[in-house]
Amino acid sequence: MTDKTVITTQQKFKVLNKLFEAGFKTEKDLQSINFQNVFSIPNLTVQEMSIISELQTNTKGNKLYSYLGGNNDEQNNEC
Repeated sequence: MTDKTVITTQQKFKVLNKLFEAGFKTEKDLQSINFQNVFSIPNLTVQEMSIISELQTNTKGNKLYSYLGGNNDEQNNEC
């Protein structure tokens, strides 16, 4: 069985606030977070580390807005 935990928008913004407070304020800062410096962020849970990874992936793929809005499906390239 696969345990697919639903991550809420509130949880995503909580992680963003933790990142901002830890000094990660730009997309470049977000992309620079790695296994070593993720532990420098105070009171971070394993689930929040997972959210950081998802934020990195979606920022790199230019889909951050959709991710934060809860839409994880592939978007059409139609305008």
